[in-house]
Amino acid sequence: MEMLKKYFNKKNQNHVLSFAAVILFYVVIQILKGTGNLKSLIASVLVPVCAYIIVALALNLVVGISGELSLGHAGFMGVGGFTGIAVSGILSDTIPNPIIRIIIAVICGAIVSGIVGWLISIPVLKLEGDYLAIVTLAFCQIISSLISNVYLGLDKNGLHFSFIDLKFELQSGGKMLINGPVGATGIDKIATFTVGIVMIIITLIIIFSFLNTRHGRAVMATRDDKIAAPCVGIDVVKSKTIAFVLSAAIAGAAGVLYGLSYTTVSSAKFDFNTSILILVYVVLGGLGNMLGTIISTTLLVLLPQILRFLNEYRMIIYAVVLIVIMIVTYNPTIKSTLLKIMKKKNTEGDEA
Repeated sequence: MEMLKKYFNKKNQNHVLSFAAVILFYVVIQILKGTGNLKSLIASVLVPVCAYIIVALALNLVVGISGELSLGHAGFMGVGGFTGIAVSGILSDTIPNPIIRIIIAVICGAIVSGIVGWLISIPVLKLEGDYLAIVTLAFCQIISSLISNVYLGLDKNGLHFSFIDLKFELQSGGKMLINGPVGATGIDKIATFTVGIVMIIITLIIIFSFLNTRHGRAVMATRDDKIAAPCVGIDVVKSKTIAFVLSAAIAGAAGVLYGLSYTTVSSAKFDFNTSILILVYVVLGGLGNMLGTIISTTLLVLLPQILRFLNEYRMIIYAVVLIVIMIVTYNPTIKSTLLKIMKKKNTEGDEA
């Protein structure tokens, strides 16, 4: 029992509760589906909710764990998303099984996003603070603009690619995978809520495992003291790069899940507004707090759909809820009061 209590400390408790929250979310949704009480509007955004949770967890790895402000994760999400959509479209005839196809698409999207993240990290991680945020934000806009100028088609003669202008014609039976500003159309919706939940669990395993490695501890040490970390032999640049690339790869996987949940996706879905929105999820959930990120992302993505019956007032209520959460979360007086109440309840429970 003592060993169990020692293991189930505050840190591991957060890990266990994170997995429990995801599983509970899945069970509740399945019960609502089985009883016919799940509204169609809520059901339609379940996969995007999972995608946003994954990318928010990825951003928390950079913002919360590494202590760097990045605003380019929507760009990584877009890179992975359109890569996965293209791979899924190419394999649709040769691999009809949707599960195998989405696994391959997710892996390809994560790899490409990770490579792009590594290339971006070379100049970007030399900057800090606001400068890093500005550069990553610019990267996000560049990626969105580049994707909107890509034309990719497939016919019996193979792949056809052009940039800026459409310079090829597809033969009969061919299909456009990416059609410039229009984006990707005619996508096979092979992403499911179950796949999304599995991907969230895998993401949590990857992040928690990384935090327990030497590089993960080095990242946290660098965040706590950037001057002392190099003095004890920590390779600051290498540790930050590993965290940044891992985060970019996870964001790319989230983009694949998001892209394959719709029939049409444009590059505008992955602009700087999406990056800001993801950052809001992370900040409201708590920097470095994976459980809080899961809860805040779920609530803030579903809330506009739940309040849709209020028409024009729903976004006003949404904004008020954001303000209230910020006040409760970051007001020192309220926070200390809540902590005292929780501590008192725990003490009473131990005495009982």
